[in-house]
Amino acid sequence: MGRTSRLAGAGLTALAAVAARDLLQREHTLLRNFPVVGHARYWLESIGPELRQYLVAGNNEERPFTRDQRRWVYASAKGENNYFGFGTDNDLEYTAGYPVINHRTFGRAVPPSSPGSAHDVRLPSAKVVGGPRGRARAFRPASVVNVSAMSFGSLSGAAVEALNRGAALAGCLQNTGEGGIAVHHRHGGELVFQLGTAYFGCRDGRGRFDLARLKDLVAGAPVRALEVKLSQGAKPGLGGVLPGAKVSAEIAAARGVPEGVDCISPSRHAEFSDTDSMLDWVELLAAETGLPVGIKSAVGDMAFWHELTGLMATTGRGVDFVTVDGGEGGTGAAPLIFTDSVSLPFQLGFARVYAAFARAGLAEQVTFVGAGKLGLPDNAIVAFALGCDLINVGREAMLAIGCIQAQKCHTDTCPTGVATQDPWLAHGLDPRRKAVRAANYVRTLRRDLVKVAEACGVEHPGLIDVGSVEVLTGRTASTPLGEVYGYEPEWGLPSAADRAEVVRFMTAGTTPQGGSAEPSEDAAG
Repeated sequence: MGRTSRLAGAGLTALAAVAARDLLQREHTLLRNFPVVGHARYWLESIGPELRQYLVAGNNEERPFTRDQRRWVYASAKGENNYFGFGTDNDLEYTAGYPVINHRTFGRAVPPSSPGSAHDVRLPSAKVVGGPRGRARAFRPASVVNVSAMSFGSLSGAAVEALNRGAALAGCLQNTGEGGIAVHHRHGGELVFQLGTAYFGCRDGRGRFDLARLKDLVAGAPVRALEVKLSQGAKPGLGGVLPGAKVSAEIAAARGVPEGVDCISPSRHAEFSDTDSMLDWVELLAAETGLPVGIKSAVGDMAFWHELTGLMATTGRGVDFVTVDGGEGGTGAAPLIFTDSVSLPFQLGFARVYAAFARAGLAEQVTFVGAGKLGLPDNAIVAFALGCDLINVGREAMLAIGCIQAQKCHTDTCPTGVATQDPWLAHGLDPRRKAVRAANYVRTLRRDLVKVAEACGVEHPGLIDVGSVEVLTGRTASTPLGEVYGYEPEWGLPSAADRAEVVRFMTAGTTPQGGSAEPSEDAAG
């Protein structure tokens, strides 16, 4: 009893101390009025996301990814059954803007009957990146699904390594993000090197772009293309800061900055100041490295895009690929106003950009890359129909390697070790095991894209046209996707030559598929 009394006394003393502090402090009215018990409100508020995620929200209520969407990614990554039973949870009849894919009763491509078919399908791009402009190191990406730009620094080293190893297993590309190339990027996966405004990894001691360092960097790493980052969907028009406390020796080495000092990404590039000088720089990079060079941008004011296509059509200079990042993208932390309300969502922004290139006669010469929640099959199919040749997956890839949508990416306290530099949290993520899950996810997404393409009667998702998708406008009406975005005939498709080539390599060595038996004599006759 003596020990119990002492413990009880200590507890009452602690509560009395908390109550006294609450009554004397002036910062929180709630605690002054309701000492001690008022803390329960703040505690419940702090675990609100977890309560909603696990106990309250329905399968399709959460954002940015619903429970059903996360379940599909998790099951795909683990190689588990990712089918859903008993019909859709989505409210199709009353959801304006809901896309519906039109399958075809008869088409060139016949879907295989086996549910597990196409899991290891070869699914290259329908276009050769850099081919139309004659780049020395032009190439056809081996996968239409690739890992989006996420820097080492934003993600842990273990997460970057897992994604790189996964990219190698799945035969896809990994975009480095603007944080340079780290040792974690060197585990077999091929890279797209992103040049941000701070020129991390290819800058001199004063922070200026250094062409010689860039050439040395790409010569010593499996870099297939360069991407000039103009903006991103999460925070278009803003720069960024990696606090000095997170700038470890590894991060400092990859970025070429001092260890332990705040790492600043300016909001604008120093190497060019307008569209014309940007094209000069793009051509310089391509000439000096031989690599295809593209740009990444969110979409806002269209004047830039009209000027870009005008100059490309008249001067002979140009970009090899364009990555359009939707405003719903979110691998970067940002002020709420930028996250919620700056830059167009993917479909609207991409359709406007594609139209600018198509009207200038340039759409067939440029590889279009889409990003912004496109790692889900339905969103990806719409993107391909609108004219995407490749898609980049960011948060979905993070989910595949363990992210639980805790939404703590900006706090350095990610509980799964994905978006943190905390050594203890990061050590829980096993890169080799998670690499397999990343690869499984990419393969499964490619499989689903092929299955839907075949249901639409074509061999490759890049051959799905805007006529294959309708957008519901209410319970009793829908509008073809092409009409929604003002597309003209043939827009959204590769050139006739590219279409013929993609059919050739998708059908080479295959046998007729789909049936379980030979036709009867009557049908055959």
